[in-house]
Amino acid sequence: MLERLNRVNLLFDIYGPLLTGRQRQVLDLYYREDLSLGEIAAEFGISRQAVYDLIRRAVGTLEELEQKLGLWQYFKFQQERLVEAESILQKQELEAGDRRRLQELVHELLQKL
Repeated sequence: MLERLNRVNLLFDIYGPLLTGRQRQVLDLYYREDLSLGEIAAEFGISRQAVYDLIRRAVGTLEELEQKLGLWQYFKFQQERLVEAESILQKQELEAGDRRRLQELVHELLQKL
């Protein structure tokens, strides 16, 4: 559940501007402000089912955009490589394979550009 929440929030950060204004508002209230479906429905003057449907469609749009564009996956790929490179560079002394691994990491990052 927490993993899904984090994923939706990250996708919302990346692709939020591509949603409609209403979709952005509802997702913000539901996922960031932690309002219930009933509270959001009362604020917008619509039914809880309409709020649920709006959230479901908006999250579906975020997932579809990620599937097509892959920006979150690309960010995750970069982040993993950079964290690994940083941990190698923080060693007091580099081991024999460290230089080669750093070169591989840089090559992988450049290949994705």
